[in-house]
Amino acid sequence: MLWNIAFRTLFHDRGKLIAGLIGVIFSVVLVNIQGGLFFGLIRKASLLVDRSNADIWVGHQGMHNVDFPHGIPERWIHRIRSVPGVERAEPMRIAFSEISLPDGNFEGVMVVGVAEGSDLGRAYDIVEGPSDALTYRNSVIVDQCDDEKLFEPDIGEIREIGGQRARISGKSHGLLSFLVTPYVFTDYERSINFSGGDPSLASYFLVRLQPGIDANDVCEEIRRRLKDVTAVPAEQYAATSIHFWLTRTGIGLSFGAATFLGLLVGLVMVAQTLYAMVLDRISEFATLKAIGSSESEIILLLAAQSTVVASLGIAIGVVITILIRHFFSTPRAAIEIPLGLYFASAGLVFFICLCASALPYLRIRRVDPHTVLQG
Repeated sequence: MLWNIAFRTLFHDRGKLIAGLIGVIFSVVLVNIQGGLFFGLIRKASLLVDRSNADIWVGHQGMHNVDFPHGIPERWIHRIRSVPGVERAEPMRIAFSEISLPDGNFEGVMVVGVAEGSDLGRAYDIVEGPSDALTYRNSVIVDQCDDEKLFEPDIGEIREIGGQRARISGKSHGLLSFLVTPYVFTDYERSINFSGGDPSLASYFLVRLQPGIDANDVCEEIRRRLKDVTAVPAEQYAATSIHFWLTRTGIGLSFGAATFLGLLVGLVMVAQTLYAMVLDRISEFATLKAIGSSESEIILLLAAQSTVVASLGIAIGVVITILIRHFFSTPRAAIEIPLGLYFASAGLVFFICLCASALPYLRIRRVDPHTVLQG
């Protein structure tokens, strides 16, 4: 009987039901979209590492962010190549520079120099231009998503980078840095011309291991041979780069605050909906208490109503979230929602809806069942 009362009461006033559903849907969509934007943004902090095809990154001691390297002697790479278990090791350069624009101005860029004939450090996939784009004289690769910043450069167009002649020979897609600075890929030896600096220094050494070799053992041996470097597995350096931005900026706090406000709105709307339904039918609840319904049965009735509102709202919210992600996610504002986030948001919102039923319960507890008998 209680379940029947719960459903009939809930669906009788569709206006209040819709208001409660909107609160749940809003919370689910906001939590997932905010979380997806957060994961999409912070992933850019480790994009070069994630796509480097390397098992180990070696850099100066205390390296903490892939975009801010400190030079190390290039000759050290020979010691790394001699470490047992190392299949291949290549140098990489990352440095800031400027590219000329057609209107006479300049745009800051991050020049990434990768070794010729190796896929280590080649984070890009060429989608426009020849597959061997970097084999051409003075060639560089830019990203299509940076076309607006770079004034729509054409393949074959000549620009200047660091005061040196550069030819746009290819374009990638979706390779954007966490900073606003566009990535420009070029050959390792050529990169020093575009960025200046000491040609005897590299930014990193990228290492590929032989099959079955433990990365941590090789890292330990590299650190033993070269006291002034840090050697870590690629996934660990990716996490370090992400942690750098999380702790040095307010990104996590801002996204978390917005998510909390979304959950708060959902809680208030669901609680208000259930409370209004109780007020409209306070005499019916008094009757239930008068005929002997226990406190646990009343709580079960309210929990059933909260469960229905939460389940319907979560299902609709997840569908809307998937549609938003499909139609609005772009490389600039990527919405990356892991499966775990869907489950976590659903569980959190469901719990909040159950907590929201406490407000109407407190009102029902104060109802005197004798008023019904006296009436």
